[in-house]
Amino acid sequence: MSSPAANIATAISTPTLDSESPALLQSITSHGGYAFTRMATLAAAGDQRAAEAACEMAWEQLHSGPWHSVLPVWRDAYSMACLHVAKFHFSNGEFRDALRSLDMGIIMGGPLLRKDLDSAIEVVLAAKSRHYHNGVADDDKEGHGEAGSRLLISPQEFDKSEVLQILPIRSLSSKIVGKRSALSLEAFLCEYFLSGSPVIITDCMAHWPARTRWNDMDYLRRIAGDRTVPVEFSGNLVEQWNPSPAWNAFQVGKNYLCSEWKQELVTFSEFLERVQSTGCSSKAPTYLAQHQLFDQINDLRKDISIPDYCCAGGGELRSLNAWFGPAGTVTPLHHDPHHNILAQVVGKKYVRLYSATYSEELYPYSETMLYNSSQVDLDNIDEVEFPKVRDLEFIDCILEEGEMLYIPPKWWHYVRSLTTSFSVSYWWSTDSGSSMVS
Repeated sequence: MSSPAANIATAISTPTLDSESPALLQSITSHGGYAFTRMATLAAAGDQRAAEAACEMAWEQLHSGPWHSVLPVWRDAYSMACLHVAKFHFSNGEFRDALRSLDMGIIMGGPLLRKDLDSAIEVVLAAKSRHYHNGVADDDKEGHGEAGSRLLISPQEFDKSEVLQILPIRSLSSKIVGKRSALSLEAFLCEYFLSGSPVIITDCMAHWPARTRWNDMDYLRRIAGDRTVPVEFSGNLVEQWNPSPAWNAFQVGKNYLCSEWKQELVTFSEFLERVQSTGCSSKAPTYLAQHQLFDQINDLRKDISIPDYCCAGGGELRSLNAWFGPAGTVTPLHHDPHHNILAQVVGKKYVRLYSATYSEELYPYSETMLYNSSQVDLDNIDEVEFPKVRDLEFIDCILEEGEMLYIPPKWWHYVRSLTTSFSVSYWWSTDSGSSMVS
């Protein structure tokens, strides 16, 4: 009879790990990782404690300093250790623990073993599904009690006068972003893309399964409940946009805009419970912001489509991110380097936009990391320190469910969730660079 470890080795195929392991371990050793190499070698031979020790060693290296200073080889080392640990959990029928290890490898690890991590997740999910349908009790059923209503957002009246009380001064009193129904790609290119003009596009995502599925708590729990995701929280409900490329890799460190800002890793099910329980008395609302969730959880990726507009200008998709959190989360005023389609799948958001020509008047930070973030707090403008802001022309809107907002490159924008909100942002660039901006 074969051992459980042998069984799992045949169940989870890791061809990249198998072929790249010698070279990777040699590289790790050359950077002083002798102890890690020894533990990883023992883990491959069937020692679970060695696998866990290797994982802890790599984790410590990832937190030895600022994320950008971490040697890439240690990110791949962490992925290797996570794969070894996941195999042991899986062989013991610990599916949730196996998924957590694999997700950690994706979120914090390097690119070398990504295909092995993705394929291992598919194997674990399939086995978990078989156990569930066969009536076998496993750890999937733990901690998944009923948590609130079936709908993420229930139908409710929307009082514009009440909303105006919480929005920045002069909101919805000036120019409103124009709306176009089912805008053709040609019209988008000629009328908005080439001139660098924002527009709201309606009636173009009704066919997305996400439009109904993502408002279904049971669906979200079933599809993604046991997956681990990076979330953030702060005492003042503000999501502080961070331009560092390490953001999507769950950078652990200082947020330069908010001293109370923190990050942690939780299961998606726990995150959903926090979103539902967030209220006026909540001191630390939790949200998932600018995370490449759809690269991590393929079933959610299947619920959406890439808008044809992202092909404008011979475009190439640069980033596909999720923004999911409770009412009141705010993205402070900043601009992005790429073309951006913000698709509002669930809930409503208020968005204010300033032309790129107003950069000087919006007082960007001088620090390199924050050059595209404004020092101005639109919710509490200091007119003495920032006198040019008050009378600047802007356009704004309430982005409704099922609508997409095109934000041209370098247009400054401020975003506030008016309800629980689940959005998708599509960044794309063109061969010739950004379009002209007005």
